[in-house]
Amino acid sequence: MSRDSTLNTINWHRHWLLESGTDFLNHGSFGASPKRVLKRQSELRRRMEQQPVRFFDRELLPLWDEARGELARFVGADSEGLAFVPNATTGVNTVLRSMAFDPGDELLVTDHTYDACRCAVRYVAERTHADIVVAEIPFPIDNQQTVVERILEAVTPRTELALVDHVTSPTGLILPVDTIVDRLHARDVDVLVDGAHAPGMLDLDLESIGAEFYTGNCHKWLCAPKGAAFLHVDEHHRDVIHPLSISDGYCQTSETRSSFHLEFDWTGTDDPTPFLCIPEAIACLDSLLPEGWDDLREHNHALALKARDIVCEALEVTPPAPAQMLGSMAALPLSERRLPSAPDELERTLAFDHGFEVPIKTPPEPLGPLIRVSAQLYNTPEQYEHLAAVLVDEVLD
Repeated sequence: MSRDSTLNTINWHRHWLLESGTDFLNHGSFGASPKRVLKRQSELRRRMEQQPVRFFDRELLPLWDEARGELARFVGADSEGLAFVPNATTGVNTVLRSMAFDPGDELLVTDHTYDACRCAVRYVAERTHADIVVAEIPFPIDNQQTVVERILEAVTPRTELALVDHVTSPTGLILPVDTIVDRLHARDVDVLVDGAHAPGMLDLDLESIGAEFYTGNCHKWLCAPKGAAFLHVDEHHRDVIHPLSISDGYCQTSETRSSFHLEFDWTGTDDPTPFLCIPEAIACLDSLLPEGWDDLREHNHALALKARDIVCEALEVTPPAPAQMLGSMAALPLSERRLPSAPDELERTLAFDHGFEVPIKTPPEPLGPLIRVSAQLYNTPEQYEHLAAVLVDEVLD
């Protein structure tokens, strides 16, 4: 029996609270926190409620700094440039709303950019009279170089900022952000990387990537509680990036804390426990397999490829992307002629009638709807085989 086969026989599901009776193949949307991490959050919340003033005024900052330090080490970042935000969409908005754009400046996105972030770009462009330029990336796709070429073709002398996904949400592609950042810097273009899916899925080194701005979620593949994400800003831009909610820190000075941290560390009363649980999430997932996070990422990648192959074979479609462009998710085409209903109706049918939690995505035109499967340690090949059989025998015409 192979190593992966052995791992698939272990009841990893017991570490999570996921309900029985549902094939949960959508870790990518919101993640799922292990019981151990939720226990730590409950302990922190109890501590907070037992004496709120002491917790917020005297105990929070050391815990905050500890969590930030652990996260910085995990993602290869300078902790001085790391700020906590509730989600990657907030991180993207924080950068866009802080920067100054002039009429005619160009903001570059791709046609695989997450919808919420495209809306944020549109909002800022409408208010500043900047222009939006969309780089079209083909899907299916054969190689990463095509992504680099399409983005560079869309750059002009007026391009001020490029928003680039590290892992695309609708199509599950890993984009070569290190190369993209390097090539865009050669054209004097600042880069904001939306790494919503990257932490925990990929082995990150933000210092090596070198983007001016990088935001990522900790509640997805890192499995921290919901509402935990980060924004990393390079040292040359920290004085111009401010949180969406301006609070006391904007007017304060400190000999021990930077203005950047004074602003972002306190934006008003909120529940800080999702951020404080990040070290526990890192340690928890690291403890599950013999080689820790390296093993986990390798296992999830292999399982995602197996899921892709199972579903593609059943649907008689060709895998739309090479293995090296996939992490722990795979988006697969559903032939439009075989769809008996609209994509959202098909998603509900799979959930309510067949017990599958799996998203149906609408990608860039002209491709039809995609089904995106995620692979986390609690998933098994049998779940994807079940999904494939249901798709062919009961759902698709």
